[in-house]
Amino acid sequence: MNKKVLIVDDEPHIRMLIEQTLEDLEDEGVELLMAENGEQALQIIEKERPNLVFLDVMMPKMNGMEVCQKVKKELHLTEVYIILLTAKGQEVDRQKGLDMGADKYMTKPFDPDEMLAIAEEIINS
Repeated sequence: MNKKVLIVDDEPHIRMLIEQTLEDLEDEGVELLMAENGEQALQIIEKERPNLVFLDVMMPKMNGMEVCQKVKKELHLTEVYIILLTAKGQEVDRQKGLDMGADKYMTKPFDPDEMLAIAEEIINS
């Protein structure tokens, strides 16, 4: 089975940063997918069923919280591991994200080594 990671952020340079951070995974046969807004992310998640999604919270069209809620609570895709990425480190956001079904929460700016380690752990579990 081909492993897939979806990177969702409305800022192209952040998508590129995350892609560069995770490019080692491509050597292991992991496919990296991209989306630039929540609607696009949802379509890709439904079609591709990625193992892992790095999902920005603040986005146009549909924010990360809404995408997360749809994936986990409406589509019941519990096998899709969602990590919310946010610039806000407030505890209330973290709790809201977890309530929406997020599996993990990372604050920007993120540590690339930590991000890669977490991705490898999830992909290989």
